[in-house]
Amino acid sequence: MKLSARNQLPGTVVSITHGEAIANVELNVAGQRLVASITVEAVQQLGLEPGKEIVAVIKASDVMVGVA
Repeated sequence: MKLSARNQLPGTVVSITHGEAIANVELNVAGQRLVASITVEAVQQLGLEPGKEIVAVIKASDVMVGVA
């Protein structure tokens, strides 16, 4: 599949924490921890499980940074 999004980061699923509707999918992307919140249905449809190779596609209109 080809996408127009430029921020495509290959990685591996580390763990999945399921809620009722949303799952937090922890990824290892080049040694960095990245967490994606997606639907439980999407986890099932994509066949996600620890160790699976994935591509994280990041498409955001805003990035916020704060300091204490």
